[in-house]
Amino acid sequence: MPNIELLSPQAHGQLRIRPAGTDTPHFVQVLVSEFAAAAACCPILFTKEPSTGSFYAGAMFGFKPGENLLGSAEERGGFNPLMLQREGFFMAERHIAIDRDHSRFSERDGEPLFDEGQGPGNSLRAIQRALGEIHAGLEPTAKFIEALVALKLIEPIDVSLKFEDGERLTLQGLYTVSLDQLRDIDDAAVLRLFRAGHLQLAYTVTSSLKQIPRLVRLRERRRG
Repeated sequence: MPNIELLSPQAHGQLRIRPAGTDTPHFVQVLVSEFAAAAACCPILFTKEPSTGSFYAGAMFGFKPGENLLGSAEERGGFNPLMLQREGFFMAERHIAIDRDHSRFSERDGEPLFDEGQGPGNSLRAIQRALGEIHAGLEPTAKFIEALVALKLIEPIDVSLKFEDGERLTLQGLYTVSLDQLRDIDDAAVLRLFRAGHLQLAYTVTSSLKQIPRLVRLRERRRG
């Protein structure tokens, strides 16, 4: 269980923060504000939260756990998901909380969380910005997904891959936007999607699927 504490200069004045971990997950939750940057380097897909069955959107960096085919944020054209930036930090109502046992925190190495005047240091300011963007982006993302679900525009996608060394991978539990269903909805629904900004987001999701063959090539190159 995480050891959650409300962040304060009094309790954590000596605490330092290390860079976010280099072991990037193969599938990272993203918000609609990140779709354009994500689609430029990787597929965007939906999956379901196991505990609730609700959909969320994620950027795929690899085809299985522990696999990151896209390297660092610099190698991804600067795309660094907000959920990775805030590793170890949480919002507790209007306050910032931390998982005190997270590997990002140390009293010996890394950058100080607070400056000499007990104000936030540069790294903590960056975390504050990321948390603010997450807070602002959760509701628009939820409304986008709700609109797709209401119009039955989310459909399963099975990704079956065969690699040069004979390995086969079938990715299940993933979903995308159904272009067939999108073409069949009435004009009024299309207009609502357009005015809400959801139509462009839907097409961004579908166009990002073109990145799957790129990931395959990167994987083959790495294994070769």
